Amino acid sequence: MKKSLIVATAFASMMGTTAMAENVGVSMSRFDDNFLTVLRNGIQSYADSEGHDIQIEDAQDDVAKQLDQINNFIASGVDAIIVNPVDTSATQAMTDAAAAAGVPLVYVNRQPINLDTLPDNQAFVASNEVDSGTLETIALCDNWAAEGKSEVNVYVMQGQLSNQAAVQRTQDIYDVIEAGKCKVTVNVIDQQTANWSRDEAQNLMTNWLSTGAAFDGVIANNDEMAIGAIQAMKAAGIDMASVQVGGVDATQDALAAMQAGDLDVTVFQNAAAQGSGSLDAAVKLARGEAVDQAVWVPFELVTPANIGDYLSKN
Repeated sequence: MKKSLIVATAFASMMGTTAMAENVGVSMSRFDDNFLTVLRNGIQSYADSEGHDIQIEDAQDDVAKQLDQINNFIASGVDAIIVNPVDTSATQAMTDAAAAAGVPLVYVNRQPINLDTLPDNQAFVASNEVDSGTLETIALCDNWAAEGKSEVNVYVMQGQLSNQAAVQRTQDIYDVIEAGKCKVTVNVIDQQTANWSRDEAQNLMTNWLSTGAAFDGVIANNDEMAIGAIQAMKAAGIDMASVQVGGVDATQDALAAMQAGDLDVTVFQNAAAQGSGSLDAAVKLARGEAVDQAVWVPFELVTPANIGDYLSKN
């Protein structure tokens, strides 16, 4: 990686007054997602406050459609492009298209496979996924230990397998276990993808429950899947106090589930800051200004003990 920046606070240093409006095209992997809606709103709000013209398109989880959007943005003469990739393993074609046209490009939230070889006029704004699943898993382990358990059986719900965040968050679980950072012995009964979806997670959890296997909790790659798992467990009459459930994102729905005593752990990912930060980076690149190639917005652990600090953040 050419350059990196750890952002420990809000984007105070990045949010200076702009000199003129820029025209930026934005391709989101999907609109129908709670977290990505907050991210998208963060881009729009910052554009409105700074007077930039932006066009936001929905790729509808279609890689080919997203590449078409990138090419259309280039053809229309935008000053810069922001991409939330559908498939993080398919970003090279987008990088190449923008580079060939000389149009700055910023990836947001989902890490491109070619991060280490991005051209100088391209960047990435997100949170470091090495921290997300790590914070989640350690907190769940601490909870099980506090309950007096020495060994637990768990299910793991994965996001889209083509997505770097899903791969890394799942790997984080095993890294915590193998590094001895968990205070209990963790046995993974099964792990399957529910594609970040609440409905798919509910169906998956229902299938797991039908096996009758004893389990102590669910570690989900995001809050939507955690909520889907909770819905299935409650429908089956499971006492939520008897299991630990974790997710990532600290969405408003997740925080409501935590207040209800159903969700035990989540990890705040500052979607609004990622959105505003990606547009700030795109504008700077369009003006020929220097931008760190990787801008990290820290993840933050959320539990019932500190939930009050996050109720108004997303």
